[in-house]
Amino acid sequence: MNNISELTDGDPVEVGSYLKVYDNVECSIIAIIENYSIELRPSKDENSDSQKVYIIEAVPLGFIDRDGNFERGGGGIAIPPKSVSIAVKGEVQKIYDTLSLGKRFHFAQLAQDPEVDVPVDGDRFFSRHIAVVGSTGSGKSHAMAKIIQTATEIRDETHGEYHLNNSHVVIFDLHSEYRTAFPHANHLGVDSLVLPYWLLNSEEIQDLFIESSEEHSHNQIAILKKSITESRKRNFKGSDEQRQLIHYDSPLYFDIAEVLEAIKAKNEERVDTGSSRGSKAGPLNGKLDNFITRLENRCGDRRLDFLLGEKTKDTDLEQVLRQFTGYVSDSYANVTVIDLSGVPFEVLSLTVSLVSRLLFDYAYYFKKTSTLSKSETPLLVVYEEAHKYVPKSGLSKYSSSRSAIERIAKEGRKYGITAAIVSQRPAEISETIFSQCSNFLAMRLTNPDDQNYVKRLIPDSLGPLTESLPMLASGEALLIGDAAVMPSKVKLGNAHPAPSSSDVMYLEEWSRPWLNVHFAPIVHDWEK
Repeated sequence: MNNISELTDGDPVEVGSYLKVYDNVECSIIAIIENYSIELRPSKDENSDSQKVYIIEAVPLGFIDRDGNFERGGGGIAIPPKSVSIAVKGEVQKIYDTLSLGKRFHFAQLAQDPEVDVPVDGDRFFSRHIAVVGSTGSGKSHAMAKIIQTATEIRDETHGEYHLNNSHVVIFDLHSEYRTAFPHANHLGVDSLVLPYWLLNSEEIQDLFIESSEEHSHNQIAILKKSITESRKRNFKGSDEQRQLIHYDSPLYFDIAEVLEAIKAKNEERVDTGSSRGSKAGPLNGKLDNFITRLENRCGDRRLDFLLGEKTKDTDLEQVLRQFTGYVSDSYANVTVIDLSGVPFEVLSLTVSLVSRLLFDYAYYFKKTSTLSKSETPLLVVYEEAHKYVPKSGLSKYSSSRSAIERIAKEGRKYGITAAIVSQRPAEISETIFSQCSNFLAMRLTNPDDQNYVKRLIPDSLGPLTESLPMLASGEALLIGDAAVMPSKVKLGNAHPAPSSSDVMYLEEWSRPWLNVHFAPIVHDWEK
């Protein structure tokens, strides 16, 4: 095409725009622009200057038939085509409207034309794991909040607007961002969260209390296992026959004070020699001093009251599950926000691990005891800043959280529990988890490793779309995956209300009059 204005009527042509390629009088082909260039070619007239030739590279997506319906597939185009034009809004919308009405889930518009809605298949979107990736400031939290808000107030175009009353979403919120986005949610912070230590499994218990690099760590594990199992049996209220079946990992109460006393006794144990000398030091006498100090420090750390405090001894498994699934008192909540901003970093991974494992086990046993073959309370679990607790790192402190989340990634779909992985560093997250994600929102990424990771996720034929990753505006994303009609560059609408993740306006704040800070409440909260 010698004059690009013939194609565009003056409108800009850009990567991601859609073309309508007329093949014959009865149907046309819709194609997406991958690339374009300008070449100077010799003029046929020897007395004229060289001609500019505009070359557009486009990938066929499907056909619009004589009735105006869109069908996927791009083969069989006649060469050369009869004519080419930019696809108008209605024609592009038909591409996305191939989804049946009952399946459509709307949370974004086409970036090139905000009037074009880009729905996804709602069942495929939520029944398969989701990844939302992007650099700081790209709009990840706003995108995730928008998706969840849409999921809890979904619009059914055949029955009108209604609330999706049985939706269940759990958000791990590392920076206390989601409280403002979900003011009516079930909010759990370190002051209200109850996560009993006695529900920890063996791996989590050892992460909390054992220092693996210590010389006597294997002895510490052995005595801890024996003491906990005995305490579980001692505090069990059931029959003797049931008591015999209790083991180290049984989700039953044990008294941490009893365990500590048993370990102290072992550290002071003396063994009768059976001779005139009386007794001698036991095999672990004096060798558990560091272990005991660590246990006492953990139990005395007020920051860990949600895990080891008195309130954890007065709850049961049902109450713990209710707080995470939103079934609290008579005030049920579709969204549960677990604010981890007050959780000490050294137990962050363990906290995420325990909650994830409890949610998976809840989904498993719910389906097992249900009279139906499907899950009736499917869960979406959102892992904000996932690279902080499920990295590729082989460090033992991440092993429990990695195991719990990988289990959801590999098996959760069967039991109605889906993971949404939100991260600014996708290349640093466990590959096992990301390999199970089927739907991606890739927002602005500036790190080359992260860009290359996303490029590997989409078909080679649409690879040039990812060239825009470092240049996407805030709120823009590449929508890729099983639920999408096709890979698309989209713009997500604003979340209302918005999460508190916006940048601080430094110049605005610095230009205000001097602010007198009241330090007393800051220090009081800090010293809790």
